[in-house]
Amino acid sequence: MALLVSPPFGASLAGSRLLVTGSNGLLGSWFTRRALLLGADVTVLRLEPQSNSALVLEGVESECRVVEGNLLDGELITATVADNEVDTIVHLAAQAIVGTANQSPRGTFEANVTGTWNVLEAARLADVPRVVVASSDKAYGESEVLPYVETMPLQASHPYDASKAAADIISRSYWATYGMPVAVTRLANIYGGGDRNLSRLIPETVAAILSGRAPVIRSDGSPERDFLFVDDAVDAYLAILDLLAAGAGGGEAFNAGSGIPRRALDVVSSLCAVADFDGEPEVLGEGDLKGEIDRQWNDSTKLRSATGWTALTQFEQGLAATLQWYREHPQSLAG
Repeated sequence: MALLVSPPFGASLAGSRLLVTGSNGLLGSWFTRRALLLGADVTVLRLEPQSNSALVLEGVESECRVVEGNLLDGELITATVADNEVDTIVHLAAQAIVGTANQSPRGTFEANVTGTWNVLEAARLADVPRVVVASSDKAYGESEVLPYVETMPLQASHPYDASKAAADIISRSYWATYGMPVAVTRLANIYGGGDRNLSRLIPETVAAILSGRAPVIRSDGSPERDFLFVDDAVDAYLAILDLLAAGAGGGEAFNAGSGIPRRALDVVSSLCAVADFDGEPEVLGEGDLKGEIDRQWNDSTKLRSATGWTALTQFEQGLAATLQWYREHPQSLAG
């Protein structure tokens, strides 16, 4: 089929009035930086100042309009969208740690579900013409059939996965019911410089390498994940925004990933090899982790067919770029 949009992506952001939630996160910081370069007028919502986020360390936040507040404050979100005449929303904010979700499901459902419908309601009331909401490939849940494709049912069975599946379905209901041009993303595990969550495999391994200690693997090393470099993830969002601007993609979900499953132990070994680090990982688990999916990876054919998007970054290349970023910004892993 003919491409509805094509790379390079993001031309539709030029001159837009963009709201980004979750801008201090890994994807949020990289997306916000690219949006500014593309000529967007960017408002970011932050819960509190974060001096060691990539957005701050790279001087990007100072180029944005910053609104302090909580996603659970629906009136604030509605006022932010209206007062800033927002015409594009990228909703990335979430409680994103699986272990935290298992320990505190209420807080996770509040952040990921209530927070999402607050954003959607604000967009509906202001008639915002483009909204992209971050779901997750974890919304699919355990499946004996892989890779994931968008037509699969969402069968999440753990709190984090269920919260993303709920937000996914709620978001698409705004297209079906109100005709609001909203799309959802189901991305693979994103990695790159600026991820401060050491419960995740790659930043934990980088932190270990930089401090000269053994990397920690919480499982037995066998779980398989699809890893997507953050710059490719940004391109996926830009491609979907361009698609919405072209009048397509409303109410749809889009996978994005490398399509290559990698064992946790192999990821650590690859990163150690890139860093020329000789330490052996400390393997803590005896199987897959409770509350986490053992094997998952994505088929990105739908997004590629509509936009020409594909993951361009080779894994070792992405690992090297990630390691270099942390070497240049070691304070991001502190505190």
